[in-house]
Amino acid sequence: MMATRRLLGIFAHPDDEGLISGALLHYHSLNVEAGLVYATRGEAGEIADPVLATPENLGQVREGEMRAAAEVLHVNDLWFLGYRDSGMTDTASNQDPHAFIHARPAEVIGKLVAIIRQFRPQVLITFDETGGYGHPDHIAVYKYATGAFHAAADGVQYPELGPSHAVSKLYYASFAHRQIAMVTEWLQDRAYEGFIRDLDVEHMGFTDEQINIVLDVDHWQETKALAWNKHRTQKNSTPIISLLPHEMQRKLRSTEYYQLVATRVGPDNVGDNDLFAHVQA
Repeated sequence: MMATRRLLGIFAHPDDEGLISGALLHYHSLNVEAGLVYATRGEAGEIADPVLATPENLGQVREGEMRAAAEVLHVNDLWFLGYRDSGMTDTASNQDPHAFIHARPAEVIGKLVAIIRQFRPQVLITFDETGGYGHPDHIAVYKYATGAFHAAADGVQYPELGPSHAVSKLYYASFAHRQIAMVTEWLQDRAYEGFIRDLDVEHMGFTDEQINIVLDVDHWQETKALAWNKHRTQKNSTPIISLLPHEMQRKLRSTEYYQLVATRVGPDNVGDNDLFAHVQA
């Protein structure tokens, strides 16, 4: 029997769920069932230690890492859409014909609609339009997940994929701009700006006006870290964070930010701080 309340996260690569891992743990404790969708297996990611994977089997290894992380996060439903990681802008991976950025929009949205209609979540979460830091796959996922939110509710679209399902709320997840400003300032003070030279930090993260939900996930710090550490091949993919003082790292991980971008159950009230506020299960 399915839980009455369900949350679905739609992302590009294994480990993207780190952005919402506190929410996954928090809502699991409230008997919410969660599912995660990944467009790719992260084939263009890094390999922290050559013992862990080769470029040829990295996607397979990262799927295994994701399944291990999902266990820690109590996520029982995982879907991989089977596209190839497109890599960062202007890298060789962009040219692969199987790269996610070359996928047919109607096909991707159809795959997501099928999952939404099968899983029937009330809350859907994905990246915002910047993809967090401009990764082309993140931006593509934002577009397709937003499209699927609307298409899944419309019985005229993809009628062969089962009865329509209207997700109650669509949220975008990101860091807060003030968090990014704090980190940037700290790095610049210590002459580490090389790490952020290629990032458009002025436009990264939510402004205070965009934030509808501030989720206090400090209680889940250790479990969040445990889940993140399952992505062993990607251990060095956030060198900036590892430079920060422990207290600042803890502060960054203690709060998650969400923007409500579409709702069928009315707006969030200031102070609700609940992704399921006003949702009738």
